[in-house]
Amino acid sequence: MRAVIQRVVSASVTIEGKIYSQIGKGLLVLIGIEDADNEEDIAWLSSKIVNLRIFDDIAGVMNESVKDQNGEIILVSQFTLQALTKKGNRPSYIKASKPDVAIPIYEKMIQQLNADLGKPAKTGVFGAEMKVELVNDGPVTIIIDTKSRE
Repeated sequence: MRAVIQRVVSASVTIEGKIYSQIGKGLLVLIGIEDADNEEDIAWLSSKIVNLRIFDDIAGVMNESVKDQNGEIILVSQFTLQALTKKGNRPSYIKASKPDVAIPIYEKMIQQLNADLGKPAKTGVFGAEMKVELVNDGPVTIIIDTKSRE
């Protein structure tokens, strides 16, 4: 799985002109799923997201997690994160899982985030045409790939 994690003041997902979900202070997480992703990837990535110390503490140092800050998470599936751009100018999405594989992994990721965060994460709708808005705080943006775990 690949994730783009953005610290936000606010974020929302709009579908067909209506706000589907929104959060205040917290994390917007875009996630790209591939066939090789499994339960271990889900558990590792969820824990990493919830415990990533990218929020300022009282001294103004990035030393607290979204959980420490009682922040929110909005998780949006984005297959284009699995794009391969090595050859030519048209990205290939061959690594991105098809819905029959990706949807169960996405749903398990939501469940794991809910458990790790201690409250429900907000989401987009898998496969829907979504408009994602955010106010990036910092800006702080972190990219994580469960296959490299860097």
